[in-house]
Amino acid sequence: MERIWIIGAGRFGKIALERLASQSKDRRFLVVDSEAGNLTFETQSNVELRHEDGAAFLKRELDQQHAPDWIIPALPVHLAARWCLDEGGGLQVCRCMPPEGVESFLPNLICGISGDLYVSIADFMCPDNCPEPADHCPMTGKKREENMSDKIRRMKIPGFKVLVLQSRQLAPGVGGYRPEELFGLRREVEEKTGKFLIATACRCHGVITPVEARRSRSG
Repeated sequence: MERIWIIGAGRFGKIALERLASQSKDRRFLVVDSEAGNLTFETQSNVELRHEDGAAFLKRELDQQHAPDWIIPALPVHLAARWCLDEGGGLQVCRCMPPEGVESFLPNLICGISGDLYVSIADFMCPDNCPEPADHCPMTGKKREENMSDKIRRMKIPGFKVLVLQSRQLAPGVGGYRPEELFGLRREVEEKTGKFLIATACRCHGVITPVEARRSRSG
C-alpha cells in the first residue's frame, strides 16, 4: 500500500488529501499540522492526523528504513530547506544572505520575510487545479520555453552551489517528492559544505533558500 505524508493541513493540504485519495483506495495518508483547527475534519480509516509542527515532525521521523513513498509539502515555509537546517553536531547548516544579482536569472522574484526567494513563470494567480502540461501554460496557451526547475538548476552564482529538488505532479495542483531525493540533497550539503541555494521547484514555480554549511570545530 502506498504511503503518503502530507505536511500541512491548510487549504492546499486538504486539497492534496482529497485529490490523492480519490485517485486510489490503496493509499495510506499521514497529515501533519501545528494548528489543531486545521485537523478538525472527517477522515477515513486510511488517514492518520498528527498535531505537531510539520518541519519538526519530518526532521524527527523521516529515516531511510521507514520512509513513506511520497512527501507532499503543503506549508507556507520551504520544507526541504527546513529539513536540512541543523545547528548541532559536526555539521552546521544555517540560513545565509541571498547572493546579489539572483533576480537577473529568475522571473517574478519575491523575497519572503524568512529570506526565502519565491519565483514563478506566471505573473498571475494560477488555478489550484492546474494540470501542469509539459510544454505550455493552460491559462495563456503560451509555450513554456523552459521549466522553472531547469532554469534554477542552470544558474551560475559565484560562491554558491545550486541544489534543486524536483516537485512532481501527483494530481492536478498537487506536487510532491520522494524521500530519497531529500536524503540525496542532504548528502550533497554534507559532502561539499559551503554556500548553497536549496530549491524546490516544479515546471512553473519554485522556492529557494540560501544556506551555508560548515564543519564545527568539534566536528
